[in-house]
Amino acid sequence: MGLVVTVAAAAVEPLPEFGASALLSEWSLAPVPLVATVWGTGLYVLGVLALHRRGDRWPVGRSIAWGVGMLAFYLATSSGLAAYDTVLLSVHMVQHMVLSMIVPLSLALGAPVTLALRTLPRRPRGWLLAVLHSRVAKVLGFPPLAFGLYVVSPWALYFTGWYDASLSSTYVHEMMHVHLVAVGALFFWPIVGVDPLPGRVSHPFRVLLTVMTLPFHAFLGVTIMGQTALLGGDHYPSLHDGPMGAWLPDPRADQELAGGILWGAGDLVGLVFFVVLFVQWVRASTKEAEREDRRLDREEARARAAQE
Repeated sequence: MGLVVTVAAAAVEPLPEFGASALLSEWSLAPVPLVATVWGTGLYVLGVLALHRRGDRWPVGRSIAWGVGMLAFYLATSSGLAAYDTVLLSVHMVQHMVLSMIVPLSLALGAPVTLALRTLPRRPRGWLLAVLHSRVAKVLGFPPLAFGLYVVSPWALYFTGWYDASLSSTYVHEMMHVHLVAVGALFFWPIVGVDPLPGRVSHPFRVLLTVMTLPFHAFLGVTIMGQTALLGGDHYPSLHDGPMGAWLPDPRADQELAGGILWGAGDLVGLVFFVVLFVQWVRASTKEAEREDRRLDREEARARAAQE
């Protein structure tokens, strides 16, 4: 049978009309997302418990952010979003935005690298530090490169044969999900700046990079909305000949909705991220001002002591 299985054949299996109930009822126990979610959540919890056992504190907000990221990843790959992502382009686009923006941003805010450095034994911690200081990590963490990959990848996905291939091959389909999360992580992780990763830049440059991504999402969304050719070729129209044809929307209308989702969701998440960066910038500036005040106080105290 081989490792490559066509997704199109599975997509024509009868599914109920898409809606809130379908999101909850059409769950699947996909092994890879389930294992990744369980291990990712479990190791993080073990790290937090290890800190608490030795009397150290770990910010609750970081734990919540990590939990949100892992939950979003599992929902996108195992809930009704995954069941319908090859049936409705609009559903796929929601999944795309969750995997490429919400999941990487939430996981980055969870600061797992910092947690690992504080809890790992000496030898594994040394291995992790060696990876962080490696040339590969520095290249992948170079902000302009990460920005270019993050901006170009969606265009390459939808305007090459990549997306068509993802509809006909389970392997390509799953690798697309991995790619979305990986590229999102390369972009968001250094910019969030919580973990000690290569490529961290000043707060003004972080805000600039975030603002620069907004027009690209909007332009891509508008382009998809206005395109006459259907993404996926004959894949979505062919589904109307099967048992789901009674409720499936017009492929053209669904593509316009998908483009609108990409446009609106990209801007919304981008603005939320902009607010996060702005808050980080204010906090960093406040801490720097406090450090400077303490330094000036110490110098003034030394000057007074010298005069006496």
